[in-house]
Amino acid sequence: MSGSNDYVRLRETFNEDAERYDRARPRYPAQLFDDLAAAGLAPGTRLLEIGCGTGQATVPLAERGYRIVAVELGADMAAAARRNLAGSDSVAVVTAAFEEWPLPAEPFDAVFSATAFHWIDPAVRVSKSADALRLGGLLATVGTHHIAGGTWTEAFFVEIQKLYERFDPSTPPGLRLEGAQNIPADDRELTSSERFGPASFYRYEWEQRYSTAEYLDLLLTYSGHRALPEAQQSALLNSIARLIDVDYGGQVVKRHLTELRLAERVR
Repeated sequence: MSGSNDYVRLRETFNEDAERYDRARPRYPAQLFDDLAAAGLAPGTRLLEIGCGTGQATVPLAERGYRIVAVELGADMAAAARRNLAGSDSVAVVTAAFEEWPLPAEPFDAVFSATAFHWIDPAVRVSKSADALRLGGLLATVGTHHIAGGTWTEAFFVEIQKLYERFDPSTPPGLRLEGAQNIPADDRELTSSERFGPASFYRYEWEQRYSTAEYLDLLLTYSGHRALPEAQQSALLNSIARLIDVDYGGQVVKRHLTELRLAERVR
């Protein structure tokens, strides 16, 4: 795979604690799956999912009646996905790196990837996704952002950044949350490949409330936090816990932007 060793190491951290990931990561907005269906993904659609994790998006996709092949790099994540999908006979979970997985002869109607596409080797992710699709098939990628919105959330983020700057030297100084309107809708990677037409974008803003313990649980599902040396990680998490308990009454609200990007294979 092209890219640094750090990149490879970070993407492999998700498999270290699959149960925590399945428990702590928020699910995807239901409207996202409604919009996928409205875009032409009817029951029986043959769909390839890249990086299914523990199946948090795969379950609602299966409930739509799609026939799914889900490829997941991490063996423990894939095992959790199989457990979560045990009641569905329309899903096959394959443990493999997408970059190395041999595409089947029959093309797919759709390729879907939820918060995983950016972890795939940029040298191959667009071209191999196109190769996996029939002409006119859809590439659907989902991205998530922590965004500004609500005084409580923004004040907490300002305070928490001081802790990151103290305990994690890779933290950019003075980092601030962006509003959803300032996060660009970007399909340049797709259109520059000349394999896909211009993308359509669907955006969903939502909030989730976390107790101190729930928030720390969530942080330990992020690759950057997991990769910190143990002493720094403990000091950071303990300081965040004190901040939430003392200044925010033991709970915080995080505002999310989830973005669905749809593009049609044109060649």
